[in-house]
Amino acid sequence: MIVHVALVKVVVLAFLILISHSSAAEEQSSLRFDVWQVVDVKSGQTIAFEQWMTVLSAQDVIYLGEEHRNQWHIEAALEILRAILGNGRHPILAMEMFGWDGQAALNHYGTNSESAHDRFLKDVHWDQNWGGAFEDYEPLVTFARSHQVPVLALNPPRPLVRKIATQGWKNAIDDSEMVTWGMKDEPIVEDPAYREVILRQLQLCHGGLPQDAYERMYEASMFRDEGMAKTIAESLRAASGHGASTLGPIVSYTGGGHIQYQLPIPNRVLRKRAGEVTQKTVYMTSFQPDHPEELQELLRDGIADYVWLTPVGAHGPAKRCR
Repeated sequence: MIVHVALVKVVVLAFLILISHSSAAEEQSSLRFDVWQVVDVKSGQTIAFEQWMTVLSAQDVIYLGEEHRNQWHIEAALEILRAILGNGRHPILAMEMFGWDGQAALNHYGTNSESAHDRFLKDVHWDQNWGGAFEDYEPLVTFARSHQVPVLALNPPRPLVRKIATQGWKNAIDDSEMVTWGMKDEPIVEDPAYREVILRQLQLCHGGLPQDAYERMYEASMFRDEGMAKTIAESLRAASGHGASTLGPIVSYTGGGHIQYQLPIPNRVLRKRAGEVTQKTVYMTSFQPDHPEELQELLRDGIADYVWLTPVGAHGPAKRCR
């Protein structure tokens, strides 16, 4: 019996040492990262910016997932746009913050230097479709305007999304506006993996609601992602008919939730293009060295092709519903 107790002690001690070494290795792995580094999720290693830009510039679509209102993520997007232009290509900027009903105003503002700022915000329906301070996203629009970079309004108009969220998909799909915006007959594919992720996050972020409310919110989310994928896929078709090999890539700028695990927009674009598209996802995240577990989770779960570590924004790190 004494022999068995001693053996148990040895096993326990070995186990504790193993845990200690494993924790130390994980901590050292996290501590080697720093702000503005880009991590290749598949390898877990950082990648040099110039090398990374060579990869991204060759894509058809680059999906940037931001934390809303983080000014460092705007700066990161601007760096990518500058690098793409420096590599001899002509990017197209696609933004979640604008609805389809503002596309004409975006086109006019981008090509007319004398267009009034206030008039632009009114014509683009900023308050109705997004709201909040336009100054948060103005640097992207200003850069695009000064460098002749087209800007695509990614989102279906907010009134359409609201109808899905309040009435449900079956009741809202026959609305005349669905026909007007080409969504009545647009295939809306329900992916079980997407459903699992989105419903779980909705329930974590908005606890205590009845199940039918979550279903309507989920349908509205799916409708938006399908609509944004439709915008990108149609732009890709138009670009392929342009004949200029330097046109592109499309730089899609949305909240990180719209690119997570490739599920929301990227996979839908892939389907709409029958697999004939090259694309990469970039998840931008506020890096907090004292919370290495957050980065480890993103890498372990395969949140995107790349994770870009940025400083924490003025409004603090984003709340993630996981």
